[in-house]
Amino acid sequence: MTRGIHPTTEEIQNAGERIRQGRLVAFPTETVYGLGADATSDDAIKAVFDAKGRPWTDPLIVHVTSSAAANEVGDMGAPGSVARRLAERFWPGPLTLILERRRGISDLVGGGFATVGVRCPAHPVALDLLKAAGVPLAAPSANRFGRVSPTDAAHVRDELGDSVDLLLDAGPTPLGIESTVVDCTQNPPAVLRPGALPLEDIEEFLGEITHHGRRATASGRSSVSPGTLAAHYSPSIPVVLVEGESTLMDSVRTALGEQQLRAALLVLPSERGEAAASLYALLRGADEEPADVLLAQTVDPAGVGRAINDRLFRAAHGHLVLDDRESTIMGIVARVRQ
Repeated sequence: MTRGIHPTTEEIQNAGERIRQGRLVAFPTETVYGLGADATSDDAIKAVFDAKGRPWTDPLIVHVTSSAAANEVGDMGAPGSVARRLAERFWPGPLTLILERRRGISDLVGGGFATVGVRCPAHPVALDLLKAAGVPLAAPSANRFGRVSPTDAAHVRDELGDSVDLLLDAGPTPLGIESTVVDCTQNPPAVLRPGALPLEDIEEFLGEITHHGRRATASGRSSVSPGTLAAHYSPSIPVVLVEGESTLMDSVRTALGEQQLRAALLVLPSERGEAAASLYALLRGADEEPADVLLAQTVDPAGVGRAINDRLFRAAHGHLVLDDRESTIMGIVARVRQ
């Protein structure tokens, strides 16, 4: 199993060389750990899909060091364009822009579309690795497809083992939830995936913008944005999302107990930033619980709360509970025992 390497200057240079050789390097960003590969190499991109068990229809996000570098990957538009304005305001940071893809970038990153997601990460190790590699990095989250994203190097080792050539370990990621994805090929632009950059911040800066809410892409179908499948970010045990007062969580748990089902509770910190940072670690911890089902409660959707609810909704495969009627409880029982 690949061990984590402290990201010294020497090790980052070594990692950059491995990227140029077509090998895979896991590294931290401010959001989650990414599985990095040369975005110009078909063979390297194929290795990413193989390591993750990812379907070819799910696109990859390409990481760059600047707006100028982004414009070599996708068309950022003329001066004053939406893409350039967003990049100037929010990069480096947890914002991915969907652009028309340039030649020279592997077609495989687009999931069957002529577009590409591009972002400039706000993490010193990620930026140093990009400079050392000298190429744009296609870097989805460093985990098996559909599983909970990694926010610590130990998560990467647990998920991918020896599939990773080198793992740069800089400790837990500070934000803990993926980037917000904005499609700049639409007019007005559209938020396809809520993330660590709140929708309110984008609206305050940009004005009119479309938001697709809990839009889910059916399995086997392609979307220009990753992270939109109905079932995603999932631990091993079933997750049920509860919307309402905390008393409803207790009531559902008690009712499931009467059906001989052990229900664990996902308890998030009250502060939304802390909740986002700890979400994936807590979801991973659910696999260690002696439980048959995990109950999670929605949070206030303001700020990053929208992204937290989105991830919980997909972790629960869309199973959202609004009451504790017998029909609701028996539906949960049937799902868990299927």
